[in-house]
Amino acid sequence: MEEKLLAPGTINVRLAAVRRLAYEAADTGLLSPDLAAGIRRVKGAKKLGMRLGNWLTVEEARSLWQLPSMHSVKGKRDRAILAVLLGCGLRRRELVDLNFDHIQRREDHWAIVDLVGKGGHIRTVPMPDWVKQTIDVWLGAAQIAHGRVFRCVCRRGMAWGTKITEKVVWHVVKEYAEKLGISKLAPHDLRRSCARFCHNSGGELEQIQFLLGHVSVQTTEKYLGCKQRLQGAVNDRIGIEPC
Repeated sequence: MEEKLLAPGTINVRLAAVRRLAYEAADTGLLSPDLAAGIRRVKGAKKLGMRLGNWLTVEEARSLWQLPSMHSVKGKRDRAILAVLLGCGLRRRELVDLNFDHIQRREDHWAIVDLVGKGGHIRTVPMPDWVKQTIDVWLGAAQIAHGRVFRCVCRRGMAWGTKITEKVVWHVVKEYAEKLGISKLAPHDLRRSCARFCHNSGGELEQIQFLLGHVSVQTTEKYLGCKQRLQGAVNDRIGIEPC
């Protein structure tokens, strides 16, 4: 009988189930702790390639963040959320945790200072003037002067509570993406788009890595969605070739 090969993803899902079963069996005394620990150390199948993401065009990104209404408190908040995601490349959790104390003036430029990101890594994120202006419009309308920058908005159009959740950020992106006819757009796609915009406008790979807070430059390259080009390579014309 011909054997059916399983995809790496399927193998890893089944292995995770076995690990959970081993953990429960050891917890109830049906399996020795050493044997359960050995099962949990079994490595899964290696996944080849990379997960595909979505990147917005410049026109789509501009339309997206300017779509929320400027005549309502919620619209001003949503516009600021989209502006920060696209202009600063923040993760959802980083945006939710954004505090008044983070936004400071450094070297004659607005920045998000001492932002704690993934893995506890701390970085400083430059903030474009247009993003800062969008935030100021929201804060003025919401009458917020301390604590978390982004808050919930009730049906009466008033800001309330002390923060928003990551789910709110998700819904904001989904709501306006659907209005533009863009399907399957996630908040992280705005972060990817920010990286590509920076790269296309001449930004150095190292500086984009600093902006996004990546430990590895290879991760930044994946966000750009680009690959090495041999034809017309970057080192073909660097100024030291024979005249």
